[in-house]
Amino acid sequence: MIGIFIGIAAVVSLIGLGQGLKDAITGQFGFISTDVLSVQAASVSMAGAPGAGAPNPMKKEYVDKINRLSNVELAFGRYMATTTIEFNDIQRIEFVISMPNGEKRKPVEVMANLKTQDGRLLTDADRNGILLGDNYINDNSYNGGFEKPVRAGDKVLVGGKQFTVVGIIEKKGSFIFDDAIWMNEQSMIDNNIVSDENNVNIIAVKVKDVNRIAETQQDIEKLLRKERDVKEGEEDFTVQSPQKALESLNSTLFAVQLFITIIASISLVVGGIGIMNTMYTAVLERRKEIGIMKSIGARNSTIFTLFAIESGFLGLVGGIIGVVLGLILSYGFAFIGSLALGSDLIRANVSLGLILGALAFSFVLGTACGVFPALRASKLNPVDSLRSAK
Repeated sequence: MIGIFIGIAAVVSLIGLGQGLKDAITGQFGFISTDVLSVQAASVSMAGAPGAGAPNPMKKEYVDKINRLSNVELAFGRYMATTTIEFNDIQRIEFVISMPNGEKRKPVEVMANLKTQDGRLLTDADRNGILLGDNYINDNSYNGGFEKPVRAGDKVLVGGKQFTVVGIIEKKGSFIFDDAIWMNEQSMIDNNIVSDENNVNIIAVKVKDVNRIAETQQDIEKLLRKERDVKEGEEDFTVQSPQKALESLNSTLFAVQLFITIIASISLVVGGIGIMNTMYTAVLERRKEIGIMKSIGARNSTIFTLFAIESGFLGLVGGIIGVVLGLILSYGFAFIGSLALGSDLIRANVSLGLILGALAFSFVLGTACGVFPALRASKLNPVDSLRSAK
């Protein structure tokens, strides 16, 4: 059973951690509208804000041209930058996200589902006001990182300049947005948080008809190829919908989980071979019992069933031990990982279906590996069995 429960423990713990990671990552997309396209310049650097360090940045002038496309309801540029935030004499580096002014503000609040749990949302009049993500209101070393919670009305330093926290937004479940600083677009420009106001990091595009989102994506790509003088297939920008990004991410995560499962299954195969050897030994050691049973009328099918069920239960017991061990490992490693990395991105999610599936698989594997020994037991001659037994 050792091979069985090691294999099941590996499968349960690794798939549980993999599913937890998948849930955590896909949760980053949960609050984004499905009718919104994001446009950004291709960047050679994976660090920093989207589009940061791009050789050919996304120009703000593209926004008006994209707004003229037939299926576009609204397009607006977003600035994103990294800067310092200081509170309680502790400093951190975080993302600052722009909020557009005027009539575009309300659609952004709706699209991002911005609601406050403390204070209020930004207005055009808040030249020195900011919104903070949910993590700042939590009082521990990681969330907020200031050893005490930040609340509406508190003064903080952003980029070395004093701002008033007007509100704390509700938790989004995204480690990016829950740590972010939201600031009015003009305030970012006036305080030199934006290096060049003519270039934006992202252009968000809300479509009128979500069923035509693929067509709209092609129209935007065609427009930008012309504006940026690039050929098809040589684009230095990306146009993506949250759905497409999520599909691509899910495909990658599925491949990783499949690879992990294949590796863990090797242990199950080894365990199955172990059960087969055990049952073969059991047949040899219990020939006398088999002979007696047959001599008093037991059928071959009865002997076969007994040995098959016994091997199945060997697999099932190994599976139960493996599931318990797998649960301990998955949630234990997730807890340790979240403490070590200071992020809730490391989590475990072991579903009831996975547990039942692992138990059923271990029973079926045990039974299958006991078939040949059971066949051998059922075909033993009772006279020979009694004669050879000591």
